[in-house]
Amino acid sequence: MTKRAAAEELERYRHCHPIAVRNYEIDWQKIVHNGNYLLYFEVARVDYFRQVGMDLDQRTITGGTTIVVVRTELDHLAPATFGDRLDVRTRIVSIGISSIRCEAVMTFAGTDTLVARNVCVMVWLEEGTGIPTRVPEYFRERVRAFEGTQVAMTGNQ
Repeated sequence: MTKRAAAEELERYRHCHPIAVRNYEIDWQKIVHNGNYLLYFEVARVDYFRQVGMDLDQRTITGGTTIVVVRTELDHLAPATFGDRLDVRTRIVSIGISSIRCEAVMTFAGTDTLVARNVCVMVWLEEGTGIPTRVPEYFRERVRAFEGTQVAMTGNQ
């Protein structure tokens, strides 16, 4: 990917969350352990939800529903190590009937050098039953207000 293409890709993200790599996140190879990248993306995703106006607690986004990760994929592109400062950019690219698809990229802070990419699919569930339920309209509206026309929406009322 050219520098220009990388910069254009980063412009599509309206949310950015900083991460500082801590010493205990490093493995025996002296780089960030692969499992920690998923944690970094999760931390940024939670911050994204807060930025679009969602009230969050430990278990739910709203009363009566919960949201769970059903799929995640991760591409490692460059190693990070202790002391590195990272920027994690997150966006929702599509909202279906009961699911949302998030994409995220991680760069070294202040650069367009990619460290990792993540795709995460989440499903809204009825709390207690675990049955998939419709993504609420207020959530769709908040994401649409934040992302503009960049988010694809299906299953609108």
